[in-house]
Amino acid sequence: MASTEPGAQSRVMFQAVDKTEETAGHRHGKLTVKYNRKDLQRRLDIEEWIDGQLHLLFDCEAEEIPELEIDIDKLLDLSEEGQRSRLQELLQECGKPKEEFINGLLYRMKGLRKMSGTLKK
Repeated sequence: MASTEPGAQSRVMFQAVDKTEETAGHRHGKLTVKYNRKDLQRRLDIEEWIDGQLHLLFDCEAEEIPELEIDIDKLLDLSEEGQRSRLQELLQECGKPKEEFINGLLYRMKGLRKMSGTLKK
């Protein structure tokens, strides 16, 4: 019988899957994705940098920033000039100079790989 005393540790038990059941009925699907931790961390750092820079560019709180979707994967599909023009298009409502932000983002994106491309087999 399990103890109900405060501070008592509970036990978790796992049952082994019977392989004959798995082959007789249906097979459990397994999904494995290889993540490159460095790429994921770099992408996260870039996204956090973008967020901070947008606050500075629009000089307002997060709730007041216009709805922007800077999709890094879509930008990676474009040439550098295409990336630059897409970012200028997205930031057209911003009254402050945007070149420093655009140059900084393009620099940070160099060598970055698309995430959707790494998930496909």
